[in-house]
Amino acid sequence: MIKPQNRKKKPTILGRFLKWRIRHVNSRNFMLMMSVLVGLSVGFAAVIIKNLVHLIQSLLTGGFSAEDYNILFSIYPALGIALAVVFINILIKKRVGHGIPTILHAISSTNGDISRHNMFSSVVASALTVGFGGSVGLEGPTVATGGAIGANLGKLFHLSYRQIILLIGCAAAGAMSAIFKAPIAAIVFVIEVIMLDLTMSSMVPLLLSSVSAALTSYLFLGQGVIYQFSLTDTFHLNEVPLFIGLGVFTGLVSVYFTRVYVKVGGVFDKFKKPWVKLAIGGLSLGVLIFLFPSLYGEGYEAINGGLASNFTYLFEKSIFYGIWERSNLSSDAIIVIVMVAAVLILKVLATSITFGAGGIGGIFAPSLFTGMNAGILFALIHNQIFNQDISITSFALVGMGGMIAGVLHAPLTAIFLIAELTMAYELFMPLMITATISYATIKYFEPNSVYHIQLVKRKQLFTHDKDKIVLALMRVDKLIERNFSTIRLDASLGDLVKVIAHSNRNIYPVIDDEDNFYGMVILENIREVMFITDKYETSYVRNLMVKPQLTIYPGESMDSVVQKFHRSGKFNIPVLKEGKYIGFVSRARVFSSYRQMLRQWSED
Repeated sequence: MIKPQNRKKKPTILGRFLKWRIRHVNSRNFMLMMSVLVGLSVGFAAVIIKNLVHLIQSLLTGGFSAEDYNILFSIYPALGIALAVVFINILIKKRVGHGIPTILHAISSTNGDISRHNMFSSVVASALTVGFGGSVGLEGPTVATGGAIGANLGKLFHLSYRQIILLIGCAAAGAMSAIFKAPIAAIVFVIEVIMLDLTMSSMVPLLLSSVSAALTSYLFLGQGVIYQFSLTDTFHLNEVPLFIGLGVFTGLVSVYFTRVYVKVGGVFDKFKKPWVKLAIGGLSLGVLIFLFPSLYGEGYEAINGGLASNFTYLFEKSIFYGIWERSNLSSDAIIVIVMVAAVLILKVLATSITFGAGGIGGIFAPSLFTGMNAGILFALIHNQIFNQDISITSFALVGMGGMIAGVLHAPLTAIFLIAELTMAYELFMPLMITATISYATIKYFEPNSVYHIQLVKRKQLFTHDKDKIVLALMRVDKLIERNFSTIRLDASLGDLVKVIAHSNRNIYPVIDDEDNFYGMVILENIREVMFITDKYETSYVRNLMVKPQLTIYPGESMDSVVQKFHRSGKFNIPVLKEGKYIGFVSRARVFSSYRQMLRQWSED
């Protein structure tokens, strides 16, 4: 019988491309091409998600009158979140994170691995959430989508961990650039919030990705700024104390934002069934948006109204519209102050409930909305108390920067983002003052931003600590040394000497026939008796061994392993799995592996 010949499989198109790329395109140039591809992909994702939300909102609320309230505001948010929950739990059947925390977790704890479904699931779920009125933004889901695109493209082309992380950073920059049309702020955001470590060679891919995404957004969404207004007032030195005060105020509001977000999230986490979260959250959110329709969705129209000192956004489509028609701003300013304060406080609650109920979105837009109202409230109260007329528009803009600096713990991002969003570069100095003071204020109360709090609690955030992330990349099972000669528990000293004669180690693990670990014999401890032949048959290993104070298990984190070496001063620690001996991890090998990985990470 003739055996069939083994035929070599034909290389796939991808395989042939990878071989061609290795031969003809060096890694640096390939990363430049990949960064452009990621930027274009993320730009298209931003365009799709923006248009989807606009379409849904137009269909649902396009016919609503500004003068009349509409009961549908109490129904839409719950319906949108319900659709998002059904999409996630029934169709996707996998967890869809809230954007930027997902990216941070991927960088810190999963070697840059992001599930493929995140390339589209965040788009669909957030469009349903925000389009139907969920009080969150689209930035986080767009960043998550971009991060998934970057990570999966990196895996497709067999890139290294460091290259994949750079692509995730490029995707994050592209997402922010496309959503806000702010390419410079997007790069600052990646440096300040997302990335672990950047070299000059990393900056070029970030620039290319950010510019590519922005150009894509310009092509499909136009070149106009998101916030359209006319700034007529300029900065004066005598306003410095006011902007310092605004920084303290927005910092305190940021503390409120962070704590309410965490507290409400903790309350909803206690409900294990999604439909219970949906019922409680949907009902609560519906009531809030029915009373204050400006809480609906991202709130960009309301922000444009507030920046133009047009406070109609507080009253239109609500049960309070009649009060607005009968009021006069100069004589009834207290009404506007009360409404602004109410919207500011309730926006944070509405955002937190949206997340808790199962909605998908981001906190950039809520932070901007809250910051705008904080700036307006500060200016209105000052004008009312001191009978002055400081610019409401200027303080609203700077208040937005203060909130971004506080909530995100990202003062540089706040400064550049507001300047690029509004083209109000005259306010650069006030933005610097307020953003810095706001950041310093919240840092006193909350050391971590809303993006970082949960990851820090789970000890999964290392993106700003090169040492920790290098340790996170190391694996115990790759460092185990198995060339130690073992000895049985019932062996005599004579048997042990025979083992020692053929070993180049000074530690001998003591095990039984089933590899259960009992202790270890250390050569230094038996040096005095090992040459006394009279004891070879009367002394036993069980009496010569010592039990180690510390052991390691195969899946243990390297950070924990390093701590054990540091505390104990030991040079070797045994590795056990369910009590069975596997090998040893040595301090020297850990240090050597760490240095090698650190060198690979840091090289350009």
